[in-house]
Amino acid sequence: MNRILLTLVLLATSALAQVPRQFSIEGHRGARGHVPENTIPSFKKALEQGADTIELDVVITGDRKVLVSHEPWFNSLISLDKNGNRIPVERQREHNIYKMTYAEIKLFDVGSIGNKDFPLQQRMKISKPLLSEVFSEISRFVKDRKLPVPRYNIEIKTEGEAGDGLFHPPIKEFVRLVYAEIKKARMLSHVIVQSFDVRPLQELRKTDPKLPIALLVGNKDGVEKSLAKLGFDPDTYSPHYSLIDRAMIATLRSRSIKIVPWTVNEIADMERMKAFDLDGIITDYPDRAVKVFRPI
Repeated sequence: MNRILLTLVLLATSALAQVPRQFSIEGHRGARGHVPENTIPSFKKALEQGADTIELDVVITGDRKVLVSHEPWFNSLISLDKNGNRIPVERQREHNIYKMTYAEIKLFDVGSIGNKDFPLQQRMKISKPLLSEVFSEISRFVKDRKLPVPRYNIEIKTEGEAGDGLFHPPIKEFVRLVYAEIKKARMLSHVIVQSFDVRPLQELRKTDPKLPIALLVGNKDGVEKSLAKLGFDPDTYSPHYSLIDRAMIATLRSRSIKIVPWTVNEIADMERMKAFDLDGIITDYPDRAVKVFRPI
């Protein structure tokens, strides 16, 4: 009887061990592989393709609005100025979003010329949206289509201390503006905030200890050194996918920290990531990720 009971326990334990943890597919800047990045159509496309989380970046305008943009200036690779002209790469930082009003920013087109690194990307005339507009538009979109309410992985973009007062406000003000926008939209239970810069994450932890936080990592310093710099254990550790190995995962699991690497785009890399015990991936191609991580 004891032997039979032991066998049943072992079988049950084995079955539980094979049950995958909830796996998140995060659309990087929406579905950048198909639609201009960090735009509302890109976020909609990501959800249509099966993403459950929208990953986006935020900066601050001169009139202190929270704008969705990867850089605090207009990237010459994807932007046309208010007169419809290409922006020379050597002058892109002169188009400083932190020194412009939102009314000015809306005159710039970030979709018509596409992105040479993403040949499948649809071209369209479109401007950078406010975070508040993203929240309201996506809320209507998922309600109309009876889709699950997504999560938002909001990256606070900084240029480090050198950017304070030049490309973005001081960190306390930056965090206050972003947090206020999230709270105003009643999205606190639907967001995680991430950054490569530990300063906004530290400020957010003081502002709201319950708000989920992710540390983005692109260096080879290792988990211990990166977390020591942050000063606390975040909810999620997000390294570049090339840094992932079993030792890293073991360390993070021992500290109950989730692992979500960025930015995994090729099928072969997704298949390699599938062999690891991850909580999700960030990708420009949610449709590819669905095929690999959620096969029918």
